[in-house]
Amino acid sequence: MEPEVALKVENVTKVYKLYDKPVDRLKEAMNPLGKNYHTEFYAVKNISFELKKGETVGIIGKNGSGKSTLLKMITGVLLPSAGKIDVDGKISALLELGAGFNPEYTGMENIYLNGTIMGLKKEEVDAKLKDILDFADIGDFIYQPVKMYSSGMFARLAFAVAINVDPDILIVDEALSVGDVRFQQKCYRKIEEFKDKKTVVMVTHDTSAIVKYCDRSIWINEGVLMGDGDPLEISKQYQAFMIDSSISKKEVQTHTYIGCNDDIDSINPSLDILGDKDAEIIGVSIFDEVSNIKTTMLTSNQRVKLSLKIRANQDIIDPIIGFTLKDRLGSTIFQTNTFALNQKVTDLKKNEVAIFSFCFEFPSLNHGTYTISPAIASGTQGNHIQHCWVHDAIIVRMLHSNMFQLEGYLLLDSVDFCKEI
Repeated sequence: MEPEVALKVENVTKVYKLYDKPVDRLKEAMNPLGKNYHTEFYAVKNISFELKKGETVGIIGKNGSGKSTLLKMITGVLLPSAGKIDVDGKISALLELGAGFNPEYTGMENIYLNGTIMGLKKEEVDAKLKDILDFADIGDFIYQPVKMYSSGMFARLAFAVAINVDPDILIVDEALSVGDVRFQQKCYRKIEEFKDKKTVVMVTHDTSAIVKYCDRSIWINEGVLMGDGDPLEISKQYQAFMIDSSISKKEVQTHTYIGCNDDIDSINPSLDILGDKDAEIIGVSIFDEVSNIKTTMLTSNQRVKLSLKIRANQDIIDPIIGFTLKDRLGSTIFQTNTFALNQKVTDLKKNEVAIFSFCFEFPSLNHGTYTISPAIASGTQGNHIQHCWVHDAIIVRMLHSNMFQLEGYLLLDSVDFCKEI
């Protein structure tokens, strides 16, 4: 393996034998003719990739796609049925909650147990103990058996141990989803510090976190490697797949609409468009609400009107119309829709063309480039059918403010400062 490569996965496969009845396992073992009574299930199928030292990779995929099985093989918990995995360095893994912990032991005892498993001497764990306890921040519960811990406390202790045993490769498998917001932010800050020098593999359903923290993204579905590359592009492909639609590359046809004289721009045919196309967003523009002039250059607290032209290709019952604002890295700034706003939208008839507008005060965002992605679905927030989602339909730019902003998304409109004493 090359010196700069931390992890190499080569043609790795994991197959499980599935039996309809427990007795079939015995019948297969005892059959003199070698008759099979099982069916084969491929949890991971012929996956290959390399991870360089100092690289951060996010693995995405729906539940049951083989992500956790792959990580267990990388960490040595499972052996592959075929292929090989080469690792250069010490791995610290945060797999499913509780993995590697003895529930009967106290938190303190489990710290030393995990340290021993990682090859650390007692003196080395002693030196790291304060950092672990400070990061976990679970107080006197550290002296209680971990079987009494809540899932959040378990996650705190497990991550504190994993990050502080000085691994070369850190693997995190969705374990942070059980922690509170403050703890999650604390963990991500630690990951940011860690990845400056080490290698990180993280599994999460949060594509925004993948885009923000990872150099690369790997998408797995039903044990097969579907994509490997830029986090934003892989996230878009994954979202398209989850909506059960392919990316539309067809040209938008030209139509004449009676009673629809407007100045709304047609959708760019090269954009990524998801959905079943029972309804389509065929135009989108943003206007200054006061002057009604179309614009993409915005200022803080400007009143704007986001207008969407929608064509119904089928009858649409209970439509939901909304949009998402994202920064240049693909992180969501905010998202809203008519269902969340408790705005009932009348049903759309087949071949009907309608224009819908959101009027609002644009937030006080820091200067930079942002995108707006409109969408139409039908049903409810929790159970809906996606008809059309146009990724990054409009690019808007926030004009430079007179205020000096250090970091972050938002500007504070008014800040008063005084000396109280």
